[in-house]
Amino acid sequence: MPRFTILIVITLLLGGCAPTPIGTTMKTATVIPRPVSQIDGSGTLDLSGATAAGPLAELTGLPTSDSANVVLALGGNQKPGGYSLEVTTDGVTIEAADEPGLFAGIQSFKQLTIDGVAHVTRIDDFPRFEYRGAMLDVARHFFAVPDVKRYIDDIAMLKLNYLHLHLTDDQGWRLQIDSWPALTEIGASTQVNGGGGGFYTKADYREIVAYAASKYITIVPEIDVPGHTNAALSAYPELNCDGVAPAPYEGIEVGFSSLCINSERTYEFLDDVIREVVELTPGPYIHLGGDESLATTESDYLAFVARATSLAAAHGKTIIGWHEMGRSTQLPAGTIGQYWNFTTPQEEHGEHTLAFVEQGGRVIMSPGDVAYLDMRYPPDAQEARTSEFGLVWANGPTSVREAYEWDPAALIDGIGEQQLLGIEAPIWTETLTAIDDIEFMAFPRIAAIAEIAWSPAGGSWSEFEPRLAAFGTHLDAAGVRYYRTPEVSWIAAAS
Repeated sequence: MPRFTILIVITLLLGGCAPTPIGTTMKTATVIPRPVSQIDGSGTLDLSGATAAGPLAELTGLPTSDSANVVLALGGNQKPGGYSLEVTTDGVTIEAADEPGLFAGIQSFKQLTIDGVAHVTRIDDFPRFEYRGAMLDVARHFFAVPDVKRYIDDIAMLKLNYLHLHLTDDQGWRLQIDSWPALTEIGASTQVNGGGGGFYTKADYREIVAYAASKYITIVPEIDVPGHTNAALSAYPELNCDGVAPAPYEGIEVGFSSLCINSERTYEFLDDVIREVVELTPGPYIHLGGDESLATTESDYLAFVARATSLAAAHGKTIIGWHEMGRSTQLPAGTIGQYWNFTTPQEEHGEHTLAFVEQGGRVIMSPGDVAYLDMRYPPDAQEARTSEFGLVWANGPTSVREAYEWDPAALIDGIGEQQLLGIEAPIWTETLTAIDDIEFMAFPRIAAIAEIAWSPAGGSWSEFEPRLAAFGTHLDAAGVRYYRTPEVSWIAAAS
């Protein structure tokens, strides 16, 4: 999807001004995530009189005028996903080896532009990790297509490139499956605390996938099995070993449900579901969950994981599973483990995660005590929502500083930089019912996670905090309802 082809031609025609040399260092606007290299110069580029019309504005969201030379160029020696950005007094040039890199450079330039003015600067930048993700739980509470699109817009600002959708759980099945229609007829009718549910038609899901792709974000669908399956079990009695469907569930407990492991009907079901999900999903991954299967015996769990992952691999996808899946020694080559325990791992959780690496896979880090965005913020007498939303089981509450001050390559022995596919910030929705709730819990902590995923290791809170304060002005402009934590010296009051 070459979205920038026309844009390159148009912008090259806007002028031929040679870039002015970078001069002495001066104060300039800042970028989150922190670039690999930024050298500030003297002078400014004034776009304050620019119009918001035309192809450049449509494709990038940037205002332009005939007086500014704006060049986007594919080619050069940048690393995959990386870019070079140069702002001079005459214009801006963004170069990248690929389209995601150009998109990343545009996000940086937006942050550099305040009230139509950008300071002269040079940025050379590329991501630390290939996988920089967010996860949205649409099973505990259902979020409609416009809400998901809004969250895609939110995470695109921070150069995140994967959105993991937790589509199924005990409380709801959220994706239409033609071969098993009761999954949504019955299984989608509930959510936590009642009030109905909802689901995505196949057209809805394709719309989400396409919209995410327009922001260079890949959708990762999760079908959580063999536990977290009460919604499916309530829709189809034959998936239960006793042939009796349980009642739909609207609570928040975990670990009580399981598919019938030794029934062939279970694997017919799973094969159909995976086939239909794969047909809708162009990305390389499918997530099969595998966590908190407390109602499944160890031998049954291991037998199930071996067969279920083999089924999924046969459909051409790389499997991702929560780290408990590493209990199996029969994972398909390349299976990815997603770690959700703490920054000081309990021994067995670390061992299970390392098992993915030992079987030829890699790891996504999502430690619950720093990366789970549904953990409560520290109490704040000035903001009632810090006690209204979220849970605390993962050593919570979790401050923004705690979300920033950890290194994914230093948590588990044997899992360093090379063994990591990337980072993901999940948000679970037991207590969240609206997109404003999601944004409040995600921002600003997701900015900290995004920086860990993109930027070189070794960032400091004292350097990050003022950049985060400046980023608040962009969140205000975007209408994001974030938590103005007292940890940060925000530049201006929210409008």
